[in-house]
Amino acid sequence: MKKSNLALAATVSTLIAVGSSLVSAPAMAAGKEKCYGVAAAGQNDCATKNSSCAGTSKVDNQGDAFIAVPKGLCGKLTGGSLKPKS
Repeated sequence: MKKSNLALAATVSTLIAVGSSLVSAPAMAAGKEKCYGVAAAGQNDCATKNSSCAGTSKVDNQGDAFIAVPKGLCGKLTGGSLKPKS
């Protein structure tokens, strides 16, 4: 394999690894807030005490599972909280 092809393959592999790590830890967009206790089962945005990653909450309205919502909306949602519930 030519050195240029090897370098290209290494660069592509690095970009894929970096890209996949960014996908697994989504950043909060400006104008959004974490709203706990309103996510449907399997629809949470990040890991919880009881589940290992996004989309793995076990029950609807799990107290430590959040979804990102526009600022100000969480307080209007039934059961919504800006802090994790026990």
